[in-house]
Amino acid sequence: MELNHKWIQVIGIGDDGMASLTQALIKLVLNADLLVGGERHLAFFPQFQKDKIDIKGPLSTVVDRIKQEGLGKRVVVLASGDPNFFGIGPYLVKQFGSSEVEILPNLSSIQLVCARSNESWHDATWISLHGRSMTGLAQRVQAADKVLIVTDPMNTPSAIARYLLAYEMNEYEAFIGEHLGGPNEKTGWYTLEQLIDGTFAELNIVLLKRVHNVVSHYPLGVDDEQFSQRKPDRGLITKREIRVLSLAQLQLQPGHVLWDIGACTGSVSIEAILHTPLLRVYAIEKNADDLINLRENQVKFRTDFVAVNGRAPAGLDEFEDPNAVFIGGSGGELKELLQLCAQRLRAGGRIVVNAATIETLATAYETLRSLQFTVSVSLVQTARSKAILQLTRFEGMNPVYLVTGVQSENGDGDHGE
Repeated sequence: MELNHKWIQVIGIGDDGMASLTQALIKLVLNADLLVGGERHLAFFPQFQKDKIDIKGPLSTVVDRIKQEGLGKRVVVLASGDPNFFGIGPYLVKQFGSSEVEILPNLSSIQLVCARSNESWHDATWISLHGRSMTGLAQRVQAADKVLIVTDPMNTPSAIARYLLAYEMNEYEAFIGEHLGGPNEKTGWYTLEQLIDGTFAELNIVLLKRVHNVVSHYPLGVDDEQFSQRKPDRGLITKREIRVLSLAQLQLQPGHVLWDIGACTGSVSIEAILHTPLLRVYAIEKNADDLINLRENQVKFRTDFVAVNGRAPAGLDEFEDPNAVFIGGSGGELKELLQLCAQRLRAGGRIVVNAATIETLATAYETLRSLQFTVSVSLVQTARSKAILQLTRFEGMNPVYLVTGVQSENGDGDHGE
């Protein structure tokens, strides 16, 4: 291996320590002036007696110490497996620049778990739960036949199994690799039920494989009847035709944050996530009974998002700032609600209001204009066929005004038409 000897070398190391390194890499470590790594990594080199930094707490603190203690010296950073795979490598490159950092990878845990399970990894979805919330995992797993998950002490194989079973995702089996590449390596296949009460080493990787076929894809415009909803007041759901047009106006992208205000059954949130799985959704509904239906729909469609019982604008303080806001209903505070949404909306964001009355239309239109949004309105009138004996007629649906406000990229906008 040819080494460029930039002043920071990031070396991937296996669970078997020095045995996973070539002689050239061992020499590089021992000749360093400053050795950086986790407590476990540093313990692999008891013979190193020069300066060390134990990686604890925020990585920004580690970077500050490298800048203070490592400038003009040879610095080696030890990292598990491949430092570029959910590791410290890209972070250090960003902080110090490509010209200062050299990445020297080892076998990644992903490569090892796939080798042990005899599964390919080029066709898998990769997810890291290390230091991250499990919220949203359902929709990311739902779309994949094979998933590789990096865990942590909180998001254990047992916790993942309980989560998936809560969304009735029992078509998966799991392969768990513990201490991969080390002397304490342990591997095996499990059903999710077997994982629930299992105890596993902190160093592990979860491979999920779909072993039973289920409905995993829904076409755009899920039929209204597929959603659990309040009876007999079934008209409260955002109808399929209006839902699809509203989602088109929201122009959602992966990584965006959507607020769904007056979520009712959750149909808008759910369909948004089905077609943009990396979307983060925060929904609020004032009626507790509707929220029960919403949670049933979350399980049925395997869409995990934040949904709270409350009367907006109260309760929105806990939500992330949105890229888009959908307002399907309000409790009479529409003007105040729109003003708050405009304050929190990220630059270039959109607000879409479904208005069933001309009073709501007028309030939404004038308020958004006063807030310097570019405003457009569509009147949507639809009808569905209905059989009468041997004939067919059309039954008209209530007209709905779609009011769309678009904020400019610098946080303001022009008045609309």
